[in-house]
Amino acid sequence: MAKNAKPVVSLSRSQIKWRVLWIGILLVVCLLIVAPTYANKGVDWVNNKANLGLPRLPDKGFNLGLDLQGGAHLVYQADTKQVPDADRVNAVEGVRDVIERRVRGGLGVSEPLVQTTKVGEDFRIIVELPGITDVNQAIKMIGETPVLEFKEENNEPARELTKDEQKQLDTFNKEAEKNAKLALKEANSGADFASVVTKYTQDDKSKNNGGDLGFITNKIYPEIFAWASNHKDGEVSKDIVKSFEGLNIVKRIAERQGEKQVEAAHILICYKGAERCDNPLYTQEEAKAKILELKKQANISNFANLAKQFSTEPNAKISGGDLGKFGTGQMVPEFEKAVWDAPVGSISDVIETQFGYHIIYKKGEDFAKEYQVARVFIKTQQKGDIVPPTEQWKATGLSGKQLKRAEVTQDSRSGQVQVSLNFDENGTKLFADITGRNVGKPVAIYLDGQPISIPKVNEAITSGSAVISGGFTLAEAKQLSQRLNSGALPVPVELISQQKVDATLGVDSLAKSFHAGLIGLLGVMLFMVIYYRFPGLLSVFSLIVYALLSMATFKLLGVTMTLSGIAGFILSIGMAVDTNVLVFERLKEELRSGKNLHSASEESFRRSWPSIRDGHIATLVSCVFLVWFGTGFVQGFAVTLAIGVLFSLFTAIVATRAMSRLVFNWFDEKGNFLFLGYTKSDETSSEVINK
Repeated sequence: MAKNAKPVVSLSRSQIKWRVLWIGILLVVCLLIVAPTYANKGVDWVNNKANLGLPRLPDKGFNLGLDLQGGAHLVYQADTKQVPDADRVNAVEGVRDVIERRVRGGLGVSEPLVQTTKVGEDFRIIVELPGITDVNQAIKMIGETPVLEFKEENNEPARELTKDEQKQLDTFNKEAEKNAKLALKEANSGADFASVVTKYTQDDKSKNNGGDLGFITNKIYPEIFAWASNHKDGEVSKDIVKSFEGLNIVKRIAERQGEKQVEAAHILICYKGAERCDNPLYTQEEAKAKILELKKQANISNFANLAKQFSTEPNAKISGGDLGKFGTGQMVPEFEKAVWDAPVGSISDVIETQFGYHIIYKKGEDFAKEYQVARVFIKTQQKGDIVPPTEQWKATGLSGKQLKRAEVTQDSRSGQVQVSLNFDENGTKLFADITGRNVGKPVAIYLDGQPISIPKVNEAITSGSAVISGGFTLAEAKQLSQRLNSGALPVPVELISQQKVDATLGVDSLAKSFHAGLIGLLGVMLFMVIYYRFPGLLSVFSLIVYALLSMATFKLLGVTMTLSGIAGFILSIGMAVDTNVLVFERLKEELRSGKNLHSASEESFRRSWPSIRDGHIATLVSCVFLVWFGTGFVQGFAVTLAIGVLFSLFTAIVATRAMSRLVFNWFDEKGNFLFLGYTKSDETSSEVINK
């Protein structure tokens, strides 16, 4: 044996048979996926005869591209003249996103291709819609300007009240006001407040406990909290306290300290690998060195300036690292522990969280106020109580026209990703009014008539800026920001090219491609059998396994088949055959060297592997670059070629090898091996040439 030769792998006949059996099972499964029609006929026959209720196999066809299925090919040019240079790419991507959602939802196209491209200084959007027959409808839907709207809950009736309904409403509210005045008079005349509650209140939850609402905050019952904050324990309201639900006579019972609140600011230095650190400037070691340097410099007077200058928190340049007030559980444990019991006016040591390194300046602490109150509640009616609204949400007048910009930010308290909104002057006023009258209620944000976020308003916002939070991932927040900006910065699009691809052309192309592929495959199989004889027959079996595996994968992954994709698949067939050719030619060489059939077979696969591996890896690398840098049909070609190349490796090295091991054991080790396309005369000729 040669010095570097590897021992021949020896498998028992049982192991070889099991491998062949598993390949046979895989072949059957792939056949059922690719062509389930006949299997379903069998299932139907069994169900009809035995009434077993066996499930049918899903019979979904292949996804066909525009060139095979027919449809519309549209090219739009975006007018970005009014958009700042820095925002143009995002604005156009936002429009692309809107168009894709429109064609998926409004037109029902499951596999549209919507992509952006730049020609010179012009931004273009290419839209391919397989299966679309009404091109004009598609053009109309796509060409509309994206619409961003802010809506509030609709409590207005669908129509104006009739005279009788208005009279009913007025009568009800007059009676409610009359009862509220009677209750107010009794409550202020020295009567027991609990007895007044029992007599008049319409709040079933508090009726049996003297009207006690417990301790409330400014986020719950804001009108009652506002009254309680200006009065003393035991006082009863001298006037009726109005709220949206009705009329209240209120008694303040007690006051207590609520949750402790800490006011703080921080400087954050994030590093590569830290959570939410999207654009790292430092390694972990560099970040620690930087925060230690800032710790030495920091004091109360320069803390905000240092934060603006050095902190990697996205909003630090504006806020100076200010976190405002926060209670327990709102910060990560390491951060909360460092600041919670520290003295007011102190600057913490360096701490590390999953977001990076921090130093924290504790600016103050206090306790929120809570008030225990009781009330007599008299319900009033609104128009919507008599004639309910037909829609849940109504327009507020605030739209994308008043939105200056939306961008992805990070919550400095919790580290959560969120979307920040900034309005112009008119939008600031509108947003303040909207949030002021909807405290504790949701406000819906609509894009193109669909709600994309429905945040709850915690307090009135008068600054002209707000955030949308909701457990977003970074990708989801970027997508939401892009959608908002597409409404805030509408980019007009002009249709510059339209082409209708006739479906009959697609059917013709598909038929010709199928026939060409089938003829090519049969020709290759015939050549392999004639030239290599029995090994060629094994390669035919491998090619069948390869073809079914590839097509089953195309179907399961939902690969959109185009002419270029079919071309990639056919090209991979050639590579699958080439792999078998390398193995079989090597087999002849090993037999000529005097090895027996079993050893020659194993050596042929082992020695062919480096060439097979290198050729397939080179092709896969090419496919990666084609997918990465290519577009449309080029990517389809690369995807089908890559899938085919991977399965050609499997079938040649696993399927053909397993069948060879099984079948070659049936033949005599001596003889001319005519079944291999090889005779002893080949060996003699080889020896003469060598001499």
